[in-house]
Amino acid sequence: LGGRAAVSKVRTGMLKAFVEGRFELGGAEGATRIVADARAEVDEDGSVIALRAVSVDGRSRAHLGGRSVPVGVLADLSEQLIAVHGQNDQLRLLRPAEQRAVIDRFAGEAVTEPLELYRAVRDEWLAVVAELTERSTRSREMAQQADLLRHGLTEIDAVAPEPGEDTELTEQIKRLAAVDELRAAASAAQAAVSGSPDGDPDAPGAVGLIGEATRQLSGSEDAVLRELGPRLDEASVLLSEVGAELGSYLETLDADPALLEKVLARQADLKRLTRKYAADVDGVLAWADDARRRMSTMDTSEEALAELAKRRDELAVTLAEHALTLSEARVEAAAELAEAITAEMSGLAMGQAEIEITVERRTVDESDTHAVKADGRLVHAGPDGIDDVELLLRAHNGAPPLPVHKAASGGELSRVMLAIEVVLAHADTR
Repeated sequence: LGGRAAVSKVRTGMLKAFVEGRFELGGAEGATRIVADARAEVDEDGSVIALRAVSVDGRSRAHLGGRSVPVGVLADLSEQLIAVHGQNDQLRLLRPAEQRAVIDRFAGEAVTEPLELYRAVRDEWLAVVAELTERSTRSREMAQQADLLRHGLTEIDAVAPEPGEDTELTEQIKRLAAVDELRAAASAAQAAVSGSPDGDPDAPGAVGLIGEATRQLSGSEDAVLRELGPRLDEASVLLSEVGAELGSYLETLDADPALLEKVLARQADLKRLTRKYAADVDGVLAWADDARRRMSTMDTSEEALAELAKRRDELAVTLAEHALTLSEARVEAAAELAEAITAEMSGLAMGQAEIEITVERRTVDESDTHAVKADGRLVHAGPDGIDDVELLLRAHNGAPPLPVHKAASGGELSRVMLAIEVVLAHADTR
């Protein structure tokens, strides 16, 4: 197990004490990873040998699969493969949930699959029950909240903001407020690029100057100078495009006091929303989406409550069907498990003992909020099903079956747990 090595374990007159064991990994992921990390040799049958030695001088050695390893590796491996039971370990077997878990582990997929379906339906059923309860008990409060949300949505829908509109309006207002400065800058830039608007030859602009440079080079007989001509042509085309865009920009810069007033009014409408609902228009739109979602859960009309109640009842029927399927799987597994444990106990000095496992449905009354009707009876639909599982021990032939903690002594209970672990270990590798 990787515990402390004691020199007292060495027999008198001997130099060392050895203990070794062959372990079947059985596909246990954690154990397989530990063996691989230690680079231990796994035999052809999938087993590995672990060895521990302690000498009379107190030195301890550990080996796994033929390789020397730290003692901690054996400790890690033992946690994955070994269960030690003594009289202090049996208390967990007394818990009903633990007894049910034993059956479920033994049954494997026969229980796992219907249990997953049962839990999925149960989660939906509980959600509908909770929503119906909330709508029924908080109808007045929810109606008030719905009115407030409805008022906010009406106010937002009346303005009908667009995503990012507040940012766009800010830029447009800046442009309209500074139209004279922008026009002067754009006009000067256009003149510098395209030349004077009245065609003054003394102010040809960049396009004109490049054209003159092109003419000068085109008449040259020098090959180097002529090769510069196409590059000047490219620059002329680019500058012409810039000049045209500046002209288009100037056409949009007409001073329009009415438009500025309209844009300022629109901005004021948006600010009223952002003061009440969020920091910006995008936040306002997000608030509206959330409000619509919340309102969809606040319908407290008789029609809405009746629809929820109908859905609750439908889910309860489906839940009961899955619960019964799960219960039947457990009953079948319980008989097989009880037989296997009884057989295992015969090798643990309990040859006359017999295990019985009962699977009973937990009946309740209508006051149970988690009650469903299965086979005509109200049963408690817990997270693990509707079953109460109990292990019974018949100590010898003719003895009545009693709950295992009442019929067995501490040592016997430990042996029962050991038998269970052995059976489950075989079940895990099936």
